[in-house]
Amino acid sequence: MIRTFRQSKLGVYRLMLDSKKLRSQLDDIAARLKTIRGFDCPTESIQALESRRKEVQTKVEQLKNDRNVRSKEIGQAKARGEDIEPLKAQVSSMGDELNALDVELTKIQNELTAIFLTIPNLPHESVPEGTSEDDNVLVRQWGEPKVFEHEIQDHVALGAQDNGLDFEASVKLSGARFVVMRGAIARLHRALAQFMLDTHIAEHGYQEIYVPFLVKPEVLEGTGQLPKFGDDLFRLEGERELYMIPTAEVPVANTVRESILDAKELPLKLVSHTPCFRSEAGSYGRDIRGLIRQHQFEKVELVQCVEPDKSYEALEEMVEHAENILKKLGLPYRVMTLCGGDLGFSASKTFDLEVWLPGQNAYREISSCSNCEAFQARRMQTRWRSPNAKKPELLHTLNGSGLAVGRTLVAVLENYQRPDGRIDVPEVLQPYMKCEIL
Repeated sequence: MIRTFRQSKLGVYRLMLDSKKLRSQLDDIAARLKTIRGFDCPTESIQALESRRKEVQTKVEQLKNDRNVRSKEIGQAKARGEDIEPLKAQVSSMGDELNALDVELTKIQNELTAIFLTIPNLPHESVPEGTSEDDNVLVRQWGEPKVFEHEIQDHVALGAQDNGLDFEASVKLSGARFVVMRGAIARLHRALAQFMLDTHIAEHGYQEIYVPFLVKPEVLEGTGQLPKFGDDLFRLEGERELYMIPTAEVPVANTVRESILDAKELPLKLVSHTPCFRSEAGSYGRDIRGLIRQHQFEKVELVQCVEPDKSYEALEEMVEHAENILKKLGLPYRVMTLCGGDLGFSASKTFDLEVWLPGQNAYREISSCSNCEAFQARRMQTRWRSPNAKKPELLHTLNGSGLAVGRTLVAVLENYQRPDGRIDVPEVLQPYMKCEIL
C-alpha cells in the first residue's frame, strides 16, 4: 500500500541532485555537466553561499550554546539572591541576534535552492558527447521507407481534402499552431489513441490512469519543468496558481509524490492519454506548417517507477513498448541515443524514436523515452521500502511517449497515401475505424 507522509519544511537539499555529491564533488559534477551537457554550473556562487551558510550555522550553534549557559546562570544567580536583570538582558539580546541569523540563514538556503533547481540531471556514463541532435547516435532501424510512384503529398495537403485538417478555422478560434479536425481524420486520430492505450494495457502491462490537465507549480517542480522552463508553459490567471500540463508525465509521476511504495508495488507502470499544452517558446519559425509543432496536441504517455538497479532494464523495455506501436502500424522508424547536448533537463539517458515522414523526406521524433534515475523522485520525495534497507530509499522514475498521437496521425496519412489522395487504413486500426480506406 502507498503511504503518504508529511514534512514540516522543504529542505534546501531536497530539490536537486544528491546533496552529498553536490557538497563533496561539486567540481567533478560541474566538469561533467560542462563536458557532456554544455551546462555551466555556477560553482563560485554555490561555494560562496555554502561558505556563508556554514559560517552562519556555526554562529547560530555557538550563540544557542551561550544562551543556554546564560539561562543556567540566571537560575543560579536568582538562587543566590543576586540581581538577574543584566543576565536576562543578555539572553534577550542573544534571542534577537538568533532571530536575525535565522532570517539570514533562510535567505541563504533559498538562494541555494533557487540555484540547485536550475541544475540538470547528471548524464549516465553511456551518454555520448555532443552539442545538438546532429550528434545523436543511431542504435537501430526498422522498416524500409516506401517508394512512391506518384508525387508525394504531405499531411497538410492530404488533410485539406474534405477539410479534414482545418487550420484556418483554428486560427479564428485560437490563433496559429492549433488545428480543427473533422470527419474521418478526427476518427483516425481518436482510433490511434485508443489503439495505443489498448496495446499498452493488454500487451505491456500498464495500468490506465486519468489525471487532471491543470496542476500546481510544485507539481511541475517535481518533474523538473519549473523553474527552468516556465516560459514554455501556459499559466492560468486567477486566484489559484495553476498551469496547463505540457505532458501527462507531470501529473502521472506526481501521483506518488511524498509517498513511500512497498517493494511488491514495483514496478509501477502507468499509461495516460491527455492533451498537452506548450507555448513553444524559442521555436519560432520551426515546423510552422501542419501538425508537427502545435500549442495543443495529444499523447499517450508511459510512466514507470522502479527499483534503482532495474531502471535501465526498464528503459530498454519502455523503448520496445513504443517501438511495438510503430511496428504494428507498419511505420518505418529508427532509434537514436541522445547526446548530452540534446538531453532533456531531468533525464540521465534518453532514446528517441524517429518515424519516417515521406512528406518531409526525413525521420522525425515521435517518442522520447527517458530514465530520470532518482532526479525526479528526490524532488517529489518519492521513495520505496527496500527489503535490504532500514530506511526508505529513493526510487527511479522513467517516462516515454507511447506515442505522440498527432505525429502518428501525420505518419499514417503520409505513409499510407494513395495517388488519388485517399488513405489506406493500417490493418490494426481497421477494427476501430470500421473501414479499410479513408
